[in-house]
Amino acid sequence: MSALALMSRTARRIEDATPAHRDRAVDGLRALALLAVPTGHWLLGGFTLSPDGALHNASPLGAFPGFAPVSWVLQMLGIFFLVGGYASVLSYRRRKGSTRAWLGGRLARLGRPVLGVTAVWAALLPLLHFGLGVPVDTLRTASTLVVQPLWFVGVYTVVTALTPYCVRAARRLGVWAAAPLLGSVAVVDLLRYGPYADAVPSWLSLLNVLPGWLFAYQLGVSWGEGRVTRRHAWALLLGGAALFAALLLLFGYPASMVGVPGEARTNSHPPSLLVLALAAAQSGAAVLLRDRIGALLRRPALWAPVVVVNLSAMTVLCWHQTAMLAAAVPAAYAGEVPGLVGAPDSAGWILARLAWMPVFAGLLVLIGRYARRFESPWTGAGPARRALAGVLAAGFGVFALGL
Repeated sequence: MSALALMSRTARRIEDATPAHRDRAVDGLRALALLAVPTGHWLLGGFTLSPDGALHNASPLGAFPGFAPVSWVLQMLGIFFLVGGYASVLSYRRRKGSTRAWLGGRLARLGRPVLGVTAVWAALLPLLHFGLGVPVDTLRTASTLVVQPLWFVGVYTVVTALTPYCVRAARRLGVWAAAPLLGSVAVVDLLRYGPYADAVPSWLSLLNVLPGWLFAYQLGVSWGEGRVTRRHAWALLLGGAALFAALLLLFGYPASMVGVPGEARTNSHPPSLLVLALAAAQSGAAVLLRDRIGALLRRPALWAPVVVVNLSAMTVLCWHQTAMLAAAVPAAYAGEVPGLVGAPDSAGWILARLAWMPVFAGLLVLIGRYARRFESPWTGAGPARRALAGVLAAGFGVFALGL
């Protein structure tokens, strides 16, 4: 059987196994937002090589600020939180046990893969350093990259735990339940960037973390409750786009949606009002395009990869940086390698990095074949093994964060 025939047969089997009530548009949006994470990290993250052979993080955005609009397209966490809220409502309605049991099950699904990747890396660190001679600075760079996407899981865990309250707010206020969250972030931004910014403590920006990411999740919950109409969606799209433009052009917000080395301000850590403006516009567009996306994904050839990505969501999120490191760390022994190791400050680097993208994807698929088991319940792991995994994960976190 040819590869094309095998792919077609697999796609047909997935199509036949899909329940009729499955919301394909929501799954498609989740897959799109999820794939934007490794794409963004792989495109906008590079490495420089120090004289002692150690790798250090770098970004092409420092040399090419005109590439900032790329980050607007790839910053799709607003969509991810939107569909997360929508899916949580549906799951919450279908729960058969208590709310506590429902939350426990969902939080365990988030926690297992995180525990798995951090425990594995904790075991790898001494092997890489003492066995293969990888410099400590390289291991710190690698640890930072591995931890980088995991903050999202922590925030997502918190907003998931707030689902019952979000449902109540949606039933009472509809789409307007998200408005106080937007207002809260606006107030904090005014304080930290306004005329009295010098008198404001730096920790105040942390107050934006929860409302900043809960905003799109609350919109998703309201959407799942049927409280977001097309008129609301148009208002989100146009209002979010207008606010986004105003913040960039009139209020001097950084153009990049991700942090740029050397820049004093960042939009994403913690989220600024610009992030919420983009999330509002993306959410409005998602609601408006839902029917078209759903119709498009009726095609088995398009639906099958969406299913595969969704089934491996946490694996992709937790291990995509490891896939890039699996190429970069060995390459560092050869010196600078175009698009992989070396200052990301030329057009040649960008073209070479694009050529490396399929390699990273292939490595992620290979790693995922083994790492995906962390997404399943650890039925074969006893208390001792789980405790060991917890200790390893904690040790890796201490090392990665430099505590």
